[in-house]
Amino acid sequence: MYTGNLLGFGLTISYYLFSGSSFIIKKKGLERVVAFGTRASPGGYGYMLEPLWRIGMLTTVVGEIANFVAYIYAPAVLLTPVGALSIKASVVHAHFLLNEKLRKVGILGCMLCIMGSTVILHICSC
Repeated sequence: MYTGNLLGFGLTISYYLFSGSSFIIKKKGLERVVAFGTRASPGGYGYMLEPLWRIGMLTTVVGEIANFVAYIYAPAVLLTPVGALSIKASVVHAHFLLNEKLRKVGILGCMLCIMGSTVILHICSC
């Protein structure tokens, strides 16, 4: 693998981690707003005042910047399968941190997506 590909791959992994966790952080912030009894302020933007929601939004921005820069260093055919795994990270985080149900079919779907990404990465690196 070229040095540029490794750098792009590393940036995409950081996107994967930031993006996968940002949805959970934002949802925790929204749950905190609801817990205080204020679902919406005038104009419907009250959740933006919640610091946890802002941190989640910041992690989204940082992850997207890392993903954008990754495409400078490595080809899309290498980065896209890894970037698609951020959705799977959100599913796993939601199961453990938000106590959402992850059924057997969901686990099977995540495993198939991970295996598919692995196959694509293996084929592209040959």
